Amino acid sequence: MIRSIVRGSGSALPKRLVTNAELAAKVDTSDEWIVERTGIRQRYIADDSETTSSLAIEAARNALEAAQFDPKSIDLIVLATATPDQTFPSSASLVQAALGCNGGAAFDVAAVCSGFLYALGVVDSMLRTGMAKRALVIGSETFSRILDWEDRTTCVLFGDGAGALVLEAAEVADNDGPGILATRLHADGDHNALLYVDGGPSTTQTVGKLRMKGREVFRHAVVNLAEVLQEVLEDAGIGASDLDWVVPHQANARILDATAKKLGLPPEKVIKTVEQHANTSAASVPLAFDTAVRDGRIKPGDLVMLEAMGGGFTWGASLLRV
Repeated sequence: MIRSIVRGSGSALPKRLVTNAELAAKVDTSDEWIVERTGIRQRYIADDSETTSSLAIEAARNALEAAQFDPKSIDLIVLATATPDQTFPSSASLVQAALGCNGGAAFDVAAVCSGFLYALGVVDSMLRTGMAKRALVIGSETFSRILDWEDRTTCVLFGDGAGALVLEAAEVADNDGPGILATRLHADGDHNALLYVDGGPSTTQTVGKLRMKGREVFRHAVVNLAEVLQEVLEDAGIGASDLDWVVPHQANARILDATAKKLGLPPEKVIKTVEQHANTSAASVPLAFDTAVRDGRIKPGDLVMLEAMGGGFTWGASLLRV
């Protein structure tokens, strides 16, 4: 069978680290308030020289180095972001040009915090059907550009960053071989008003700011994530106890804990980076994955579940063997 196999991962963070204490000097909040409600202690914020595409380029180069692939061998780039450099062309095309792998397909996917899962699903389908051989799937965000820095309930939650995976289509002899095993994606546009940006080219002609009703989002997140994880487990014919790791979207430590509890997963199997990076939207899952690969937690042969939920609502999960 043909599977999409992860050959390398990479990530990138802005130069500037912002602690809760620094935020508390500007916003009506405190380190204690933020940590108790979210588990976040710091985040990275892009400066004027750092963009969604520049972070994506750095993460992609790191992933290509890990895979030991020539950039010119990449014939597909799918970049998940809610904060592109321009309305058009795509940020993926800017990455393609910077890497020097022009000629293949390159496009953006917009599904906010679930964007990387959506991009991964698209790439997996294209690799398995022969439309491409080697691909970069990237999540990159500069969410600090769309935050209302006077709204303490939202501005403390987010950070900037990027993560990338290099995938290759290859034949696998049996079900225990490496690659993406199953993916499920969902959306429900009825909940637009719970998490959105109040602007856009066709309405206000402005970028707008992020707005969120946190309590309602939390409730939907725990239910939706537990359900989609169970769907993917059933598709793959395995149980939650078979998983080596879960790499969730790093939105809030309480959501991570509640979802793991609902599935009966031990907390030590859940990769958590929210304390260091905060919520980096579409970059969250690949950034956490790369962190765990580079510190030695995720190893070849491990069974890893990726999952996320974002505005829209959108949500999804993907199971892979490294």
